[in-house]
Amino acid sequence: MQPGTASGPAPLQRPEAFGPSLRRLLGRLAPERAAVLAVLVLAVISVVLNVIGPELLGRATDLIFDGVVGRTLRAGQTRTEAVDALRAAGHTRSADLLAGMDVIPGRGVDLDALGRVLLIALAVYLIAALCAWMQGRLLNVVVNRVVNRLRSEVEDKIHRLPLRYFDTTPRGELLSRVTNDVDNVAQSLNQTLSQLVMAVLTVAGILAMMFWISWLLALIALAAMPVAAVVTGLIAVRAKPHLVDQWTYTGQANALVEQAFTGHRVITAFDGAERFAAEFDECNGKLFRSGFRAQFLAGSIMPAMLFVGNLNYVVVAVVGGLRVASGRISLGDVLAFTVYSRQFSQPITQIGTMLTLLQSGVVSAERIFAVLDADEEAPDPAVPDPRPIDRGRVVFDDACFRYDPQTPLIESLSLVAEAGRVVAIVGPTGAGKTTLVNLLLRFYELDSGTITIDGVDIATVSRDRLRANAAMVLQDTWLFGGTIRDNIAYGDPTAGEEAIRAAARAAYVDRFVHALPLGYDTVVDEDGGGISAGEKQLVTIARAFLADPAILILDEATSSVDTRTEVLVQRAMAELRRERTCFVIAHRLSTIRNADLIVVLDGGRIVEQGTHEELVAAGGAYFRLHAEQFAGAAG
Repeated sequence: MQPGTASGPAPLQRPEAFGPSLRRLLGRLAPERAAVLAVLVLAVISVVLNVIGPELLGRATDLIFDGVVGRTLRAGQTRTEAVDALRAAGHTRSADLLAGMDVIPGRGVDLDALGRVLLIALAVYLIAALCAWMQGRLLNVVVNRVVNRLRSEVEDKIHRLPLRYFDTTPRGELLSRVTNDVDNVAQSLNQTLSQLVMAVLTVAGILAMMFWISWLLALIALAAMPVAAVVTGLIAVRAKPHLVDQWTYTGQANALVEQAFTGHRVITAFDGAERFAAEFDECNGKLFRSGFRAQFLAGSIMPAMLFVGNLNYVVVAVVGGLRVASGRISLGDVLAFTVYSRQFSQPITQIGTMLTLLQSGVVSAERIFAVLDADEEAPDPAVPDPRPIDRGRVVFDDACFRYDPQTPLIESLSLVAEAGRVVAIVGPTGAGKTTLVNLLLRFYELDSGTITIDGVDIATVSRDRLRANAAMVLQDTWLFGGTIRDNIAYGDPTAGEEAIRAAARAAYVDRFVHALPLGYDTVVDEDGGGISAGEKQLVTIARAFLADPAILILDEATSSVDTRTEVLVQRAMAELRRERTCFVIAHRLSTIRNADLIVVLDGGRIVEQGTHEELVAAGGAYFRLHAEQFAGAAG
């Protein structure tokens, strides 16, 4: 029974706190402290070396320029004499330029010094590249470890969530959070952390070198930062809501696709393909529009920042050229500074782009955290009751339960199921039949009252121990992707081959399995994989046989099979019920005639109970149900 689904899934919530969510996400790097520290050290080394590189190339430029100019001067004179001669000849600008240079008149390019500088620059860039490669590889390992733990946490969390969570959350939406959002977090961390760290360190290193070369040019270059920050901030603020919508609509689209796959036959039978397609097209259109706007805004950061950087580059080049001409700075320093200026705008642009991408990752992280923060099942008792619960005497004592606090369902229900007896539960749809067995297995917790097995309150034992003594055969058969042997062995993973085949024979699986090409090694899945609905049901019964439970629950186990297969299923269930306490939920009253006790529920209350003969003779609710059903069959 799925409460609250009539009105659709719960509305998806928008993220509320980017900063706290980012800190929480980065906090998951804590177990990788040593590796993160190594990443930072390698990043610092790589950035420092890359920052030194342009200065070395500037020094090489000065050696070449000084040598070229030096060869044009008369040998034997000093630089001061050459400067004075130029001033005397009226070449003041050339004299100022020469005064700022380190030349020896008459000497050409110092090839030895130039070669040493270039070799050092080559070594610096090679080591910087190696450190960057090692840093990127190590960071990739760190991120994948973090995401691997995150996936494991989500998987573990799913097993601790109550059934109520799955009743109110679309499966496609949950799958989207577990798959798409986790992948997006991994991609965002991989792409942003490395580049953000490198970009921030590069900005700091380049800024230091720029001030060391020329404080005036550095201030000119810094004038672009406020403009860049404003542009990036405005774009990021506008992009965030579209990023949120993009991942929200991605989850909704996945939910619709999952429904289309699982309900394909129903959709086709009711000619609902066009309506379903229209609903998907509407959602897909919203996803397209939000994704387009988010990516357009994120992509506009780069050209905007390049425009600002190019303007700044022109100003630096002009001012730097004038200062070279005046002899206040060397040509090599200006060349190095222009390289730094170009490099300075690039990491600023990267930071803006990476922050937008990081926003997308944090949006996905918040959706994952919403799953991790969901209320879990109530914890098992710290000191479980050690008494055995393997006989199967079940007592409901004044049990009360509501899905919705405002809507009564199970009210003051009391019922005794003796060990080894068959208790059939009947009643109209919505009477609380399935809810009753859900409470027995603690899929839901009672609001008040108690349920005991062999005198032990089920709230005082662990769920694992409780469910280990019970098995269910449901109307909706479930087979996982594996062989028939594997699906039967799911009832008891420790069972041997002979025990599996014995369970198969008892459930009449052995009658059809040999007709399959691979016998027990035939691979099946949730859709059956080549076996009929009735044969799937027999496999689930064989699984219950293998589990050998004290309590058996049969929930409409024959409602979806043909008459011939129903005979086999009934025989298998009759064998399975032997010497076990059995709860049978049935609409076909013909299948529960021989039950030891028939309980009639209506509105969450027991309105009648007794044997078939007693209830028919009483002429009450059961008699009316029986008469209606058999009158319909006769008609």
